[in-house]
Amino acid sequence: MSKAEDQDEMRPEYDFSGGVRGKYAGRYSEGANVVVLDPDVAEKFKTSEAVNKALREFAERKQASS
Repeated sequence: MSKAEDQDEMRPEYDFSGGVRGKYAGRYSEGANVVVLDPDVAEKFKTSEAVNKALREFAERKQASS
């Protein structure tokens, strides 16, 4: 075993004693889409609800004009 393998990589300040394994696994397996907004866009849309509302309105207008 090398010296690097022998060392504990966990820092002392990390405490997972109250952690629950797989707590969010079910929700994640249902599907997760992550979208990263540019800072200027994120400044205008503070919540995911605001982004969803704007996208729905855009989609409705796009569909109406087609």
